[in-house]
Amino acid sequence: MATRDSRTPFVGGNWKMNLTRAGAAELARATAAAAAGRAVECVVFPPFVYLGDARAVESRDLRVGGQDCSAETHGAFTGQISASMLRDSGCTHVLIGHSERRHGLGEDDALLARKIARALDAGLVPVLCVGETLSERERGEADAVIESQLCGSLTGHSENALASLVVAYEPVWAIGTGRTATPSDATAAHATARKTLGRLYSGRFAERTRIIYGGSVNARNAAELFASEEIDGGLVGGASLVAADFAAIIEAAARR
Repeated sequence: MATRDSRTPFVGGNWKMNLTRAGAAELARATAAAAAGRAVECVVFPPFVYLGDARAVESRDLRVGGQDCSAETHGAFTGQISASMLRDSGCTHVLIGHSERRHGLGEDDALLARKIARALDAGLVPVLCVGETLSERERGEADAVIESQLCGSLTGHSENALASLVVAYEPVWAIGTGRTATPSDATAAHATARKTLGRLYSGRFAERTRIIYGGSVNARNAAELFASEEIDGGLVGGASLVAADFAAIIEAAARR
């Protein structure tokens, strides 16, 4: 049976729609330096137009991913980016189902399942985001939402195909708000996600899959969050845009 010690910590920096070209290159260099020699898988997710600038400083200690991919392979889909295009651009990972797309753009689990299929076909590591809204949490529905989103988004995908899967738990009410789930709340949510993976596939799959936290992780709370046996790293938003803060988060993951 896999254990937490066998799960390499994962830290992702989601730059969202931020930075300039020069700023992206500078931040990528600083992040690569912070990740150098650390026992952490570190991936940055720049805006699509800055993928090449981040790739220019990519090293074995830093990987580059896309913030989204299309559910289609090619064709008349203006403004969309296919998974194979991301791979051709040097990406190794892709975010699927970030809350800003689930709730802001109405992406549902069926669509996300297709996006995962395209990512896997292209050889990308899918980072699947799940999590509840504040109203869902207040109604006591957090566990049910996590279970439903995992079941729906992973429909049609085998355990073998999902060997590289990373799951990011992001409580929607904590994204960009400065609010953070308590370590105990985050741990409970991660445990729910892991149990769900075990029911869908196997205990072995659940134990080896990395589940990371994505709700306003910062340099001050990272170490406490990452101390949990259930939390395998973080998907970081605003703090990933500040080189010193992101370096501290990477260090916290390496020392967990």
